[in-house]
Amino acid sequence: MKKTLLLFLLLLSNTINAQEKMTTTNGVIIFEASIPFFEAVAAKNETLTCVLKTKKGTISFVTSIKTFRFKRALMEEHFNENYLESDRYPKAAFKGLIEKFDLKDIDPTPKDYYIKGKMTIHGKSRNIRIVAQIKKAIKGIELTSNFTLNTDDFNIEIPFIVRSKISKKVAVSVYSNLQ
Repeated sequence: MKKTLLLFLLLLSNTINAQEKMTTTNGVIIFEASIPFFEAVAAKNETLTCVLKTKKGTISFVTSIKTFRFKRALMEEHFNENYLESDRYPKAAFKGLIEKFDLKDIDPTPKDYYIKGKMTIHGKSRNIRIVAQIKKAIKGIELTSNFTLNTDDFNIEIPFIVRSKISKKVAVSVYSNLQ
């Protein structure tokens, strides 16, 4: 009887701890910096790591710059060597707080939450505040967000010769399923 009770309590404590931290290593980031009438400048990254500490509502995202994939290999090469300098600045990161977050309020209907924190790209950090939709999923919770970043805020130089073909305003979409 004591062994059964001890086993039950251990399993219960693991369930409680699992709810304190939710993670994923296969979130998705898509960005687009296209200008109409020119070739699309867009990339996708499916190796976004995200950690959500549910008690405090703190959230962090980290990804490797080199894992962004473009349709054209030459664009990917220029992105890594000339724009983001991925050998020198290999990661992009965000650490923040989901305002008014409470795990027990999450249900299958998406709700808007503000996330305030620090975005670090290309060795530069900026405080940002974005809106994210959060909902309960079959396994864990889903977080989706769409926002815009300015390349000037992160000292990302766009060469004069292509400045008219690449937008300084970069549309970013993030998706993660945290478990």
